[in-house]
Amino acid sequence: MFTTLVLICSLTITPDLRECNRTNAVHVVQVPEQYSMPASCFVHGQAYVAGTSIGQQLAEDESVKVLCIKGTARAENVG
Repeated sequence: MFTTLVLICSLTITPDLRECNRTNAVHVVQVPEQYSMPASCFVHGQAYVAGTSIGQQLAEDESVKVLCIKGTARAENVG
């Protein structure tokens, strides 16, 4: 199973989105469901955050990064 973690990253802080992680993201959202396939994890992660006020109020310099973590990792354990 995959746990979905959505990071809202400031491109001012981390211009290279690959460098964005849980410690330097502006917002970190863990999707409550788990998924059996990585593709489902990514798609549902994007859709989930799009339905939140955080996703609907992204600043121009913010970008979304979706992480799919295999296993039952919790957001506080992911770096």
